[in-house]
Amino acid sequence: MLIADDHPMMRDGLRSAITLETDMEVVGEAIDGNEAIALFKTFRPDVTLMDLQMPNVDGLQAITAIRQFAPEASIIVFTVYPGDARVTQALTLGATSYLLKSASRQDIIVAIRAAAEGRQIIAKEISADLANHRGTAGLTVRELSVLRLVKSGMSNRAIADSLFVSEDTIKSHMKSILSKLGASDRTHAVTIAVKRGFLDSL
Repeated sequence: MLIADDHPMMRDGLRSAITLETDMEVVGEAIDGNEAIALFKTFRPDVTLMDLQMPNVDGLQAITAIRQFAPEASIIVFTVYPGDARVTQALTLGATSYLLKSASRQDIIVAIRAAAEGRQIIAKEISADLANHRGTAGLTVRELSVLRLVKSGMSNRAIADSLFVSEDTIKSHMKSILSKLGASDRTHAVTIAVKRGFLDSL
């Protein structure tokens, strides 16, 4: 078992929970994605618990690198982020399971055993959120660019000038964004996008 998390207390708690199990052993602990990749290559653990938000190289980048090195790797994303865009991206990159850090010790142990057996576990809260948004069209690259500028506090006119398009074009993008996210206004759209993970990389 490899644990990758930049918070010492979280690593300590996970290690304590895992070492109570007679069939589990922690072989390494990483504080960022770079270290997670290096330790994975050294120890080739059966299962890796991976935080998403880490310094230098984040969890998604580490998952990509590890899966390129070992396509069969079992990786459990263990994070505070429930956003469905993050879930989709992590699973697309090759994460085996997706758990929230609010999960109970028993849920974590069950997920580790499932991952070791090649089975997928996704937190109930996340599964419900995915179901709620199933069929919702994703935001385009341009819509994400617009939303990022909205998040920074820019007006439609300022965004239009920044992107070298007309204000009517920005209004059209905003109409599409509000519809796709089910938002009532610009601020609501940003709030939803942050929660669902669409603005993570922006």
